[in-house]
Amino acid sequence: MSLNNYQIKNALISVSDKTGIIDLAKHLTQLGIVIYSTGGTATYLAQNNISVKNIAELTQFPEILDGRVKTLHPAIHAGLLADLSNPTHLQTINELNLISIDLVVVNLYPFEECLKRENSFSNVSPLLIENIDIGGPTMLRSAAKNYK
Repeated sequence: MSLNNYQIKNALISVSDKTGIIDLAKHLTQLGIVIYSTGGTATYLAQNNISVKNIAELTQFPEILDGRVKTLHPAIHAGLLADLSNPTHLQTINELNLISIDLVVVNLYPFEECLKRENSFSNVSPLLIENIDIGGPTMLRSAAKNYK
């Protein structure tokens, strides 16, 4: 798949709401796009016969702290931020054996829904705390910075 003569080779999919993700992932794999994904999403895709690589293959580092740290890694953000028209960026990602991440599919944790259920900040539950998304917004910002 290409956009404006740009070849999409690698996609990163990390979603909390998995609605429609199987159809999208099937389409991406039919186009020859390699899909990388995080824990729950990777498991869901694999269970639905989608070829997927775990994000740890890129980071060479396991998800840690009960999944709180998985995409917050230089291999992910270098792949998202590398300007592929910049020879220095290309040289750097090649020297570090990194890949470009050409497409990001992410939605954020349902913090607002959890907050509505709790209806208060006075006694914050662990569920609400765990639904404060860090990696998703960070990937969105990296992808937005490199929107071309």
